[in-house]
Amino acid sequence: QVQLVESGGGLVQAGGSLRLSCAASGTIFRVNVMGWYRQAPGKQRELVATITTGGSTNSADSVKGRFTISRDNAKNTVYLQMNSLKPEDTAVYYCNARLLPTSAPYEFLYWGQGTQVTVSS
Repeated sequence: QVQLVESGGGLVQAGGSLRLSCAASGTIFRVNVMGWYRQAPGKQRELVATITTGGSTNSADSVKGRFTISRDNAKNTVYLQMNSLKPEDTAVYYCNARLLPTSAPYEFLYWGQGTQVTVSS
């Protein structure tokens, strides 16, 4: 069984910062790409940023220069440092991970439960 547990969400004023964490635990052989997505009320879930095992990153244009994704491979943990937050960043933030639970070459996608980020104006 694999679990992704997020933490670090909350309420912050515009211009402030938050750091989200997401730790994968359970039966894990290898974690490949990890990422953050978000879903605002009435909108579809959208990509925020992803990071490979080697550290290559990809991020949405709306967060470039403000958000930084990183990971600790030894801890199977991904982070999202969010600076210069705007009210439009308000959403539930979800982490995901593509991983192999065993040495068998089958990759599965897992999601966290989500953490609320609210940015007040």
